[in-house]
Amino acid sequence: MAKPPAGYNVLLTEGAEQDLESIYDYIAEYDTVASANHVLDQLMAMVENLSHFPERGSYPKELVALGIKEYRQALFKPYRAIYRITGEQVIIYLIADGRRDMQSVLARRLLGA
Repeated sequence: MAKPPAGYNVLLTEGAEQDLESIYDYIAEYDTVASANHVLDQLMAMVENLSHFPERGSYPKELVALGIKEYRQALFKPYRAIYRITGEQVIIYLIADGRRDMQSVLARRLLGA
């Protein structure tokens, strides 16, 4: 019987960790702590799923328009996690509300613009 694949090691950059904290703090302040906990749990589940199926993510349209196809995205609407697969690792660079000006956010965080 074949063994299942071991999975990818998922890493969050410091920026992605700060994104999660900011999202949690915002929801806790303007909604409820229970809502903030729910969203954080869902985002962490999305991150954990990337260890098994990172190729499932789509290419962010804002980057494809620039000819960049090295990053993918996973969604828990309205949030988007932008990541890259390198070897056996999935590196998450950004977790943001997709209703923001994503072109600017992506340019600043990923392209250093």
